[in-house]
Amino acid sequence: MTQSKQSPSARRGSLDLTTTSGTSPGAERPAGLPPDLGLPHGGLSLATLCAQAGRGERDGEPHFPAIVQSTTFARAGIESTAEHTYSRASNPTVSALERALARLEDAPHAIAFATGLAAETALFQAVCRAGDHVVCSRGLYGGTTRLFEQILSRAGVRASFVDTRDLAALRAALTPATRLLFLESPANPTLHLTDLAAAAALARASGAKVCVDNTFLTGALQRPLDLGADASVISTTKLVEGHSVALGGAVVTRDAALAEELRFVRKCTGAIQTPFHAWLTLLGLKTLPLRIARQSESAEHIATWLAERIGAERVHYPTFEDPALAARQHLGLHGNVLSFELEGGYERACAVLRNVRLCTLVEHVGSVETLLTHSASMTHGGVAPAARRAAGISEELLRLSVGLEDPRDVIADLDRALLASAKEVASCVPA
Repeated sequence: MTQSKQSPSARRGSLDLTTTSGTSPGAERPAGLPPDLGLPHGGLSLATLCAQAGRGERDGEPHFPAIVQSTTFARAGIESTAEHTYSRASNPTVSALERALARLEDAPHAIAFATGLAAETALFQAVCRAGDHVVCSRGLYGGTTRLFEQILSRAGVRASFVDTRDLAALRAALTPATRLLFLESPANPTLHLTDLAAAAALARASGAKVCVDNTFLTGALQRPLDLGADASVISTTKLVEGHSVALGGAVVTRDAALAEELRFVRKCTGAIQTPFHAWLTLLGLKTLPLRIARQSESAEHIATWLAERIGAERVHYPTFEDPALAARQHLGLHGNVLSFELEGGYERACAVLRNVRLCTLVEHVGSVETLLTHSASMTHGGVAPAARRAAGISEELLRLSVGLEDPRDVIADLDRALLASAKEVASCVPA
């Protein structure tokens, strides 16, 4: 299903600068304050909520949580009901991060894992059994596709990959054996949007649970649980931590039974996040609202420039294809990730990567630096070529994760690389 494109000027999003928790949407916001994202909880804005994450409140308590590196915890007796007994099951530093992540999405439960894929694996183990069926967005992270096709299939879990933008196709894919609808919106790396509320309604009507991979937006810009999802999963390695120094993942839910099962799976499989990585992630979370606001604004600016430079049909950003859905589903901004396709195919893409100087070629998103990825050979290199093509991932597609640099510097770097790559490819064409 293809949405019609709009002109770059018509696609420019805007952020409501007046909305804060505890005030009406139209209330005047004091001059000089940064944009406020969303309507979090307890009378606090998102920026305040994140800045205060993990703060000590008791007399003599550390202002920021200490790293509790101990593997085990003393008990007064065998009848002890202490919260923490062994760090494979739970740990005070990990719990501090979990409380902060849960508050980010107005949920009572967040369960932290060693990586985003560990979080997804635990979710699938908690929900699915042999013979069960899962319906997935066709545009998923390549590691998730690989997990279904090469690992979970061995346990008898069958997955169908569907263009979930097409609600009729989604409805047709749901069967009595479907236990889970797993969505990623915006999709990786095409940035296609799924109507989460409509998709969740279809899944619930068929008796399936709904989970959304919210890595590209986090709870700062999208709240899947408010749109009908049972769980929101994120790779905290990306935007939440934000500095490329700590692996992690989490599942956030309001379903107490699902949360209990996830903790049990984590304990049994040893997939908990390390205390040090949880501490680093909690530190990164404090600046998430400021970072994601700046990065999102820069990303849309760069995407608009690229659309004018190489053609709007070759640039992918959430507001470009479905601005109405993006405005309805996102909290004011639309993320720091975009992708684009170049005339000249794979050779042109490789030439661009050879000629950038500021942007770094890596398999990652969400860092403070601007990053480039060739999705077909990197994040989705383990996905069958036919499946990549069906998901819209071409050999000439490059994914750009915009950092905190001045966007004018990123544009200058890309412009130089585009010019140099065009000359390189032209020089290789036989006369």
